[in-house]
Amino acid sequence: MSLREVVVVGASAAGNTAALTLRREGFDGRITVVGAEERMPYDRPPLSKQVLDGRWAPERVDLPAAPDVAWRLGVPAASLDVAGRTLVLGDGERLGYDGLVLATGVVPRPLPYGHDLAGVHLLRTADDALALRAGLLAGSSVVVVGAGFLGAETAAVARTLGLAVTLVDPLPAPMVRQFGPRVGGLLADLHRAHGVDVRTGTGVTGLNSEDGRVTGVTLTDGAVLDADVVLVAIGSVPATDWLAGSGLSLANGVDCDELCRAAPGVVAAGDVASWPHPGLGGRRLRVEHRMNATEQAVAAARTLLGRGTPYAPVPYFWTDQYDVKIQAYGSWTDAAVLTVVEGAPQEGRFTALYHEDGVVTGALGWNMPRATRQLRSSLGTPAP
Repeated sequence: MSLREVVVVGASAAGNTAALTLRREGFDGRITVVGAEERMPYDRPPLSKQVLDGRWAPERVDLPAAPDVAWRLGVPAASLDVAGRTLVLGDGERLGYDGLVLATGVVPRPLPYGHDLAGVHLLRTADDALALRAGLLAGSSVVVVGAGFLGAETAAVARTLGLAVTLVDPLPAPMVRQFGPRVGGLLADLHRAHGVDVRTGTGVTGLNSEDGRVTGVTLTDGAVLDADVVLVAIGSVPATDWLAGSGLSLANGVDCDELCRAAPGVVAAGDVASWPHPGLGGRRLRVEHRMNATEQAVAAARTLLGRGTPYAPVPYFWTDQYDVKIQAYGSWTDAAVLTVVEGAPQEGRFTALYHEDGVVTGALGWNMPRATRQLRSSLGTPAP
């Protein structure tokens, strides 16, 4: 089928990049980008850092928008007819397509209670970040539930703003899922050194309130924490509910092949897309990191144009907390061993390699960006 009409669902970094790539690759047909938010595409990583702490105005996260594109903002996608190549929007409009890019990302996972209380926040959108910042500026104590990327970064910002901060997670250390127990332990020490009360190995059983406003958090160990602000950062789920009944495989987001194809004429990119990574023996990944959103969107757009190649990126992600920048390349499992190769954790600067079965699977740097980039070439080589 000749490609003349492309619809992109998701006015995100991935969706915008897909539209940009189509234009740069010479596609001169119609492109329509559909977005549930009313904002043009913007960058999300600074929301939990530079926007939240006030260093950046919200407009600074805006991305250069794809040219010559029809924008349908403020309206979500409602359903998809794959066989009929038709997208139905929340307002009832029907959009036909020759090619479709799914880039709807993820939505925060809420607690099963308490989200109607004033002072309880999720953090995904620019509006979420501004509401949370207003709460932090007016508050004195904050409990952050969840010590992953968003939770740990928000705890650092809140402490820098002078609030009493408690960071809660049922796992044994902050960001242990992302970096493993050794780096997780270093992050716990970092937060404690800045005055954060780190409560790991315990969960949350309820939120306390008075007159419709949160006043505290009750933990599984029986402790009750005072709080006038609560951030719930317990992970996210792929934004695929609207695709139920479409016939697409949705086992872990939108399941694609190695060319990012989910169905004839349908590709997916970014946080919502899972695919078998050719460089990892076909192990299926779904990567919720900013660089992957851009790289996968380029790959997906090229697939639509008939120029696709197997998508085999080297995952890259980072976090900024206080005066520490952690950068990492690769992908590893809980079985990986971490070996320091330069510097030392006690010095506040080091690089390290993750390795499994005698092969390097990842590289990490703590305040050593140049050396970390150089370690990228170590992936796939024999372990030290």
